[in-house]
This record gives sequence, C-alpha cells and structure tokens, in this order.
Amino acid sequence: MQGEAKEDIRSRLAIEDVIGEYVQLRRAGRNFKGLSPFSSEKTPSFFVSPEKQIWHDFSSNRGGDVFSFVMEVEGMDFRAALEHLARKAGVDLSIYQSAGSAKIAGRKKRIIEAHELAAKYFQTSMLRNKHAVEYVFSKRKLSKEIVSEFRIGYAPDNGQALTQFLLKKGFSKQELTEGGLVNRYGGDLFRGRMAVPLMDASGQVIGFTGRIIGDVPNAPKYLNTSQTLVYDKGRHVFGLSQAKEAIRSTDHVVIVEGNLDVVSSHQVGVKQVVATAGTAMTEHHLRALKRLTDDIRLCFDGDKAGIAASERAIGIASQLGIALSIVTLPGTAKDPDELIQQDPKLWQAAIEVAQPAVDWVIDQYASREDLSTAKGKRAFTSASLALVASIDDSVVRDHYEEVVARRIGSSREAIHAKAEQLSKTDEPAPLKEVKTTSEAPDPQYNYQDDLLAIAVVEPSCQELFGQFTIEHLAGDARQALARYFATHSGVILRDVPEDLREFDTYVKIVQLKADERYGAFSSDDRYFEAARLIRQVEREHKIRTKNSLTEQLRQAEADGDDAKASELLAQISQLTKEITRGR
Repeated sequence: MQGEAKEDIRSRLAIEDVIGEYVQLRRAGRNFKGLSPFSSEKTPSFFVSPEKQIWHDFSSNRGGDVFSFVMEVEGMDFRAALEHLARKAGVDLSIYQSAGSAKIAGRKKRIIEAHELAAKYFQTSMLRNKHAVEYVFSKRKLSKEIVSEFRIGYAPDNGQALTQFLLKKGFSKQELTEGGLVNRYGGDLFRGRMAVPLMDASGQVIGFTGRIIGDVPNAPKYLNTSQTLVYDKGRHVFGLSQAKEAIRSTDHVVIVEGNLDVVSSHQVGVKQVVATAGTAMTEHHLRALKRLTDDIRLCFDGDKAGIAASERAIGIASQLGIALSIVTLPGTAKDPDELIQQDPKLWQAAIEVAQPAVDWVIDQYASREDLSTAKGKRAFTSASLALVASIDDSVVRDHYEEVVARRIGSSREAIHAKAEQLSKTDEPAPLKEVKTTSEAPDPQYNYQDDLLAIAVVEPSCQELFGQFTIEHLAGDARQALARYFATHSGVILRDVPEDLREFDTYVKIVQLKADERYGAFSSDDRYFEAARLIRQVEREHKIRTKNSLTEQLRQAEADGDDAKASELLAQISQLTKEITRGR
C-alpha cells in the first residue's frame, strides 16, 4: 500500500519543481543542475533527472528520489516526508491505509498519551535535579507560575530514562519511535535539556523543544521534535493555546522567532505572543492566526535571514488579506527575551509602534545601498519592486511604487516602467532553507560508483567485471550491478533491468553519473579509466585485508600462538609485496 501511495505522489509532482524550491536549477540537456545545498561549492555539481526522477549531488555523494531529498533538506524521516509530499500533491494517504482513518486516529491518540506522560515525567525530573532547577529559575529567571503554565520540565541526562518509563507504562518501542520521542538508536531523544512542551491549540502535548543546559561541545543549543502524525512544524504555532484569549482581547498577535521568547513575554503579562517553532513562516501558520485576528506583527531579526523571512511572509499575508507589520527591538537587545530582562515596558512599547511590513523591508533595502549612486538606486529599486510585486492589491502596489520613487527622487512613471519590465523577467522564487543535519555518505567508495557508471555507457568495459572478484565491491547494490554486467555484457544500460529492480534508485543514480561525468569521454578513455578503477578496487581490498590480518596478528601474539602468528606474518608479507608492486 505504501508503494502505491509513493507512486501516486510521484506521478503528481515534478521532482525538479520540488527540488527547485530549495535549489536554483538550470536546464542542462535532459537534466537540471545547480549548486549543492549541502556544501559551499562554487561550481554546480548537483543534478536532477526528470526522466529518471532522481537527483545526485557529486560534491557530497548524496542522491536518491524526491522522498529522500525532502528527508535530507527538511531533516524528516520517511513517514514525515511522505505526508509532506502527499499534502503538496493533494493525495489522501488514508485511502492507502489498510485499516483506514480509524487506525490512524488510534495511533495519534497513543502518541498524544505518550507525550502527556512524558511532559509529567520531565516536570517531576526537574524538581529532583538541582542543576535543572538552578538553570530554569535562577539563570532563565522563570517564575513558578509560568513554568507550570507552559509545563516546563527537565529531560534527564540518561540515555534510557524516559524510554524505560514509557515502556513500563505499556508503550511499545514502535510507538515511541513513531511519536518522535527516541533517537535512531532507540534511546531518549532529549537528554540533559530543559524540556518545553509543544502543544496544539487545545493544549495537548504533541512534541518538545529541548534547550541544552550548560556548555556541551558539538551539541545543538535547541533540539525539536521531528515531524510526526500529530506534530507538523509547518502548521504548529507555539504558545497558541496559552495566547488565544489575549489575541482576541487585544485584536493583534506578535510572532517571534524563539519559543523561549514567548515564555518570557507571557511571564511579564504580554500574552498575545506566539512563535513558529523555529521554522519558516507558512500559509498554515498565518491561516491559524487569522481566525483570531487580521493584525499580525512579526518580530524577526533585521539580518539577511530575517529580511528574507519577512519577504516570504508579506507575499503569503497579502494573499490572505492580512495586515502584516514588523516589531523592531530598540537598543542592542538581540531578541525579545533580552529586551524583557532589561525592561518589560520597552517590549510592550516596541509592539505598539510596529511598522507596516513592506515599509520596514524597504527601509532595510535602503539602509544597505548608497542611494546617491546609480548602482545603489538600481539595486534598491530592483529589490523593492520585486517585493511590491508580491502584493495582490493593485492600489497598495501603486502606493509602494510611489514610495520607492520618492526614496530615490525618481518619477512615478519611471518606477512603474521598471516594475513592468521586472514582471516580464523570469526571476527565481526565494529558495527554501535547507535544514538537514544528517552526515554526508562515506566517500571512500565513490570510485566504485565511478567504475560502474563507466560500464553503464561503455559496453566494452562490462567484460572486465568477469575478470575480478565482484565481492570486493562494497554493498549489495554495487555487487548486483557488477554481476549484471558480467552476465549481460555488450549493451548500454538505458533502463533499469528487471533483475535490478530491488536496487532501482542506486542504478538510476549511477546512470545519471554516467551521463554527466562520462558521456563526453571517448571509448578508449572510458576503457582505460575503468581498468584503472578495477586495479584500485583490488588494491583497496588488499589493503583492507592486510589491516584485518594485522589485527589478527596482534591477537595471536598476545595469545602466544606462534604458529598462527607465523602464518599470518607470511600472508601480510605477501600482500605488502603485491600492494607495493601495484598488483
């Protein structure tokens, strides 16, 4: 059933369109290419094949289909990526569930029950931990009332504490994994952290934000629950259950970047404040808040990322008919929490003088350009008019074209003419942020993929696979493809044969690499390169074998087994000679 759902989604979405939201792609023959989102390369080595529905990044050796890409860039597991793409494609996944929606409802209920128990467990754990109490109440200066209201607790610095607690309560490891409460090793996801529950609009706990306590090398400051059946970061508004009454009474809402900024604001009585749980603003966030008020105020950083986030929000808000404005922090305060620590009245005052979002962004553009020069005016007007173009209301667009014209002392007609010109150009949409935290694949076997890629497009090289030990290749997929060449030599591999369907994605990645890397090579060059790579395969195998024998020799010597040590030494000596001679 899951396979059918995948194919349905795949058939409705163009892989280049999905990836194009994160990577600026350019047509390159039958494929698309762009800069890797996983490295800081200057030359494009990221390729997408619409024909094969595959992507591959040569710089990091990552690759796969549209689902693996979303898993990488969004930091999702497969289930979350499937649901994310299903929403994008308009596919109802419940029709592919054998037990239907009732089964899903039951799974969601169990996840929420586990999170409710986890929140209570974390609260109890905090009261028993002096270090956590000191951090929460003394360093963060949170009151008992606010800690209780937001159900803040502490995740013990123990790999299995919560897991064992919930297993004893009757939850299975599968349920804990599905709920995002455990890591990939089956232990607690949150360790040694202040645990702040993520609640839905009704106040049910559906996830957690974990803030590290103390300085832990290489540990992320914040750790959030991943996408689950009950928690969708693209829809969740942090603090909404605690803020909705204040939003209704004040008839406005302030969106901040950090969850703890929300907690600090509520503590000083400014309760019409929420956050988007550390993710980019989406239409779902704004729609949820629009049900309560049309006056939405953003308090984002004034840096490049903050401006970009505001730009995206302006376009979405315009389509929804929302009056969007920006809250600017006075002085040197870097976030609302810091300003509140200085003086809560300054925070309240900043909210009251929020500036219309488009005016604020235009001010930011103006501040970074020299408007006395032609170059500065060109850059300023290009950026400002691109922003204005995202506004649906034609009267409002006219107003801001006039604003831009006054800023540079130009005529309204000239600015309108440039706006018309820009509207005809195909400027790429702002790219989505890549949030991947996974490690790059091990690059040590890249040369084996290169060898197989040559054989895809050069039939004369395929016979070479009958002349060396295929088991020396790493992994089932590489060995299966090599065996296929050894028994079906002489044909360019354009499609994935039935014998290799099990390794469909890998074969397609190798085919893409073959097209892009070896398509322009001559037949002789391919053959010589393939022969060189085969020698490298054999040499690397001998080196690995030698290292393994060396470990066995150490053990034999430690055990006093002279006969075995002598035999191993002879084998090592022979391998050393072969490696040195390049045999």
